[in-house]
Amino acid sequence: MYDRIFPPAKITLPNGKIVYEKKSRAPIILVLLVLATIISVRFTNFDLNTLFKRGHEFFVIIGQMIPPKWDYLNNIWKPLLDTIKMSLLGSILGSIAAVPAAYFASSNIVSKPVAAVAKFFLSILRTLPTLVTALIATFIFGLGTLAGTVAIFLFTIAYVGKLLYEQIENANMGSFEAMESIGMGRLQAFRYAIFPQVLPNYLSTSLFSFEGNVRYAAILGYVGAGGIGLLLDESLGWRDYSSVGMILLMLIITVYLIEKVSEHFRKKLI
Repeated sequence: MYDRIFPPAKITLPNGKIVYEKKSRAPIILVLLVLATIISVRFTNFDLNTLFKRGHEFFVIIGQMIPPKWDYLNNIWKPLLDTIKMSLLGSILGSIAAVPAAYFASSNIVSKPVAAVAKFFLSILRTLPTLVTALIATFIFGLGTLAGTVAIFLFTIAYVGKLLYEQIENANMGSFEAMESIGMGRLQAFRYAIFPQVLPNYLSTSLFSFEGNVRYAAILGYVGAGGIGLLLDESLGWRDYSSVGMILLMLIITVYLIEKVSEHFRKKLI
């Protein structure tokens, strides 16, 4: 049936032999995408009319944020610094802890059962949303920045650890095997043969993770994990959109500056 609707192209070689071009799967993929879109629209109750009727309200709220309330700036500094400190500490500790996690998840370094367990552990950490992790952390450690730092720490382990073990598994194993052959243990061989190969990418990934963690930390206040998200939640609750505009402006400036500094160092590493 498929061959009748989409017959394969024929190519005639100089010797007269006919070769059929490999059939494209694009039509099947397109049909599946259309079906998936239709099903998604029905399950999510997506209504285009509502989008057109109510979509302009988004710009009304944006208009109420401009100009921002400049007098509110003094209330932002401390929560903003708490957010940066949470992100920095969680990123540093998480990046350090990601090294042993990635080591045990690398199937070319340790046995496959051990690597499978470590990969499963990292997969679970990646599956848990940061907000959920922060909420659980608030029940254990109480409200405040400690819970937010723990949530960022766990996310960083999962994110950096996954990318790092993939880099380790793609590393050149020649020098590793040579060091093992002269009597070095696996950990020593990894330290001197594999880790120097992945170190620039590891540092670059850690810096990139810190950039993202500043943004994630900004909303952890919604579950009581401290930082500027607490102010953001409070201002939105009171419909004080000019204060929200000031918070977002300071957050945008902070993230932009951190991204520029991080980008500078990442270019030096690669």
